[in-house]
Amino acid sequence: MEEHKGANSFSSERQTVVTIGTFDGVHAGHRKIIDRLVNSANANNLDSVVLTFFPHPRMVLQKESDIKLINTIEERKQLLDQTGIDHLVVHPFTHQFSRLTALEFVRDILVNKLRAKKIIIGYDHRFGRNRTADINDLKQFGKEFGFEVEEISQQDVEQVAVSSTKIRKALLDGRVEQANIYLQSEFTLKGTVVRGRGIGKDLGYPTANMEIPEDYKLIPKNGVYVVRSVMDGQNIFGMMNIGTNPTVGGKEQTIETYFFDLDKDLYGKEFTIEMLVRIRDEKKFNSVQELKIAMKQDQAFSSQYIKDNYAE
Repeated sequence: MEEHKGANSFSSERQTVVTIGTFDGVHAGHRKIIDRLVNSANANNLDSVVLTFFPHPRMVLQKESDIKLINTIEERKQLLDQTGIDHLVVHPFTHQFSRLTALEFVRDILVNKLRAKKIIIGYDHRFGRNRTADINDLKQFGKEFGFEVEEISQQDVEQVAVSSTKIRKALLDGRVEQANIYLQSEFTLKGTVVRGRGIGKDLGYPTANMEIPEDYKLIPKNGVYVVRSVMDGQNIFGMMNIGTNPTVGGKEQTIETYFFDLDKDLYGKEFTIEMLVRIRDEKKFNSVQELKIAMKQDQAFSSQYIKDNYAE
């Protein structure tokens, strides 16, 4: 996959099949569209192009919405790279770009820059200034500029029954197992291990305290989860607490992971954690002793879950 920073830097010897979207999560519904894109390109001797945007349009046009995304832009690129597309165009979404009329967007971006011969798009896709144009307008432009429009029908979309909004809601509710089914892969958090308060160590559960640089990355609901990471080519399992550690007087949200069978200094290391299942809510216990008992139970739950689902 060739990556292009904006439509202006795009180049391809062949004409293209294009699909357009934010593709947050690169979920089952997105993959169905991308499969159609790749198959159509291969059948017609064209290049496949995904046109996506960053920042997310709502981050620019509705700042008050404070939208959190399933994927950071780097995660989205990695997921799209696995789909078999020829080109990924990440176009900067700005106020100026949002002011393009439908005609300007189609003529200047899709036709002149991306060399579109065919566009595959959802039945409800809207584009152009104030999102006034729809798929029927796109079909008219197709006649004018010589490209074909393939519509993904309402039935096709509803058959998959997945949306980025549904996945965000599942994660915010703590339902990571459901989110992972929608995503067809595990939801991940990626960050760097920073120094914490050292409380986990005092409790006999030394934790890696993760800092995530992207403030727009969605963090699932506070609570305790079973997680997995890969270190030095090995699967490492653990349990993660997302929350404020109320039992020991914490105030700020932290993301801390206790890895089983790992005796290693992780400070400063960057790593990715896959979230597998939620164990329980974060709770303020009456004493540190009660917290320790709960953590022991969390570990027992985790061990059983790993044995049942990931035994080698």
